[in-house]
Amino acid sequence: MSRPKNLIASLGAKALVFGLAFATLAAAILTRPDQKLMEFDQPFYVTMAYDLDRHRTLSNGIFVDIDSTVAKPRPGMFFGPVYPVLVLAAMKIDSRFAEAVWCAVEADRQHRDEDTCEPYARPVRILHALLLALGVLAIASAGQHLFASRAVFWLSGVLATAALAVEAPTFAFVMTESLTFFLYSIFALALVQAWMSGHTRYYMLAGGVLGVLCLTRLSFVAVFPLAVALSVVCAYTRKRPDRIGILAMTAVFACILLAWSARNLVSVGKFGLSEEYGAAVLIERFAYNDMSAREFFLAFPFCTPGLGELAFDTVYGTDSMHRFVYFTPGSFFHVGRDRRDQLVAEHGRLDPLIGDIVREEMRSNWWRHLLVSLPLGWCGMWAGWVISLLLLPLFIWACRRAIGEGRLLFLLYAAPPVAMLALHGLIANHYTRYNLILIGPYAVGAAWILANLLAHLRPPGMSAPAPRHKADSFCSL
Repeated sequence: MSRPKNLIASLGAKALVFGLAFATLAAAILTRPDQKLMEFDQPFYVTMAYDLDRHRTLSNGIFVDIDSTVAKPRPGMFFGPVYPVLVLAAMKIDSRFAEAVWCAVEADRQHRDEDTCEPYARPVRILHALLLALGVLAIASAGQHLFASRAVFWLSGVLATAALAVEAPTFAFVMTESLTFFLYSIFALALVQAWMSGHTRYYMLAGGVLGVLCLTRLSFVAVFPLAVALSVVCAYTRKRPDRIGILAMTAVFACILLAWSARNLVSVGKFGLSEEYGAAVLIERFAYNDMSAREFFLAFPFCTPGLGELAFDTVYGTDSMHRFVYFTPGSFFHVGRDRRDQLVAEHGRLDPLIGDIVREEMRSNWWRHLLVSLPLGWCGMWAGWVISLLLLPLFIWACRRAIGEGRLLFLLYAAPPVAMLALHGLIANHYTRYNLILIGPYAVGAAWILANLLAHLRPPGMSAPAPRHKADSFCSL
């Protein structure tokens, strides 16, 4: 009878963590001011959802050469299909949101008065809270698997929820961050389970979820070779052949990406995952290479949570760091975007040009590009804003302790988000929204350290409950 009771208790604990996370995040997101649907990066996905709803066509959204409110656009492959389909689903569920999307897109094409459009996105905001809460549950479960500790499970969930709650302004927009966070958290949990058990089904789940994640944000293709390498390392240290599992993960991942590439070949006439997207991102990133020495050094305090808000105008960009605020005149963001638009106007397409642009930039500015990536990486690592002031030092402490105790599995769990932080410093900008997946290892590492500190604070005679499973020391260094 103990096993059913343990199962019920485990399910109850997971339901409670999910429920508390969802309630907290929904409250934080839904209380944010309403945003016009054509602000920030929302037009990318809102317009694609509009074209799906009206024309049954997965287009390039705002990057089409015709007015899709009048004529059917051509199929596109600039963005992946997953998030626009979710936005379309929200439109089908809530007709009020569908009308808000139609009005916003048609006003953007000068067919309606923008002032008549309602800035309404409640169903998407609720969806974001749901996805984030599921991501929190995946993080807490990964922490329990890694350290065989109920305390780590609860603390990981609490810390991850707190970090996401302070990022609520980002999740108030109709953008991909919540879906990206959810998919990555599920992928990381499946990979941890695969490493611990060696079961092929977990490797297959990891490959499938990572494939869907890549069709949400293409940069995560870089995670796949790293996941394979980390799986080989763990299998080698355990002296267990996981060859079949790793091959199965590869096969499932490849099938998803090949299916999308085949669709692009049939519908667009080009075999590949995307067009123009990578070129556009790099051109926008190269604008940061114009950073001055003063901006380079001031970027570190500017991006430090709390300190930046006290010492600089991070909202309106009226001081020396105005180029770091995306909407100010002459900002790095606008310089890069303007250059991209100019090249498109002159040449039509970016992909044929990007090779020469990269070679020229690296020939003259390779050292600046690498140096500038340092403050961009510093800025991007504060996922969770002020909560990261607690989480990041504890995470670093956890990594040092994991090395000393031979807990390689935790280090493997943390490696992909840290690698993506470095990659985003090289190819993207300084905003933390690209690195929210760091919250997982931050929360788990901090929870482990806090759980140990709390255990040492127990009164004499009170012993901690014995874990049901042996802690992760099998993947030893």
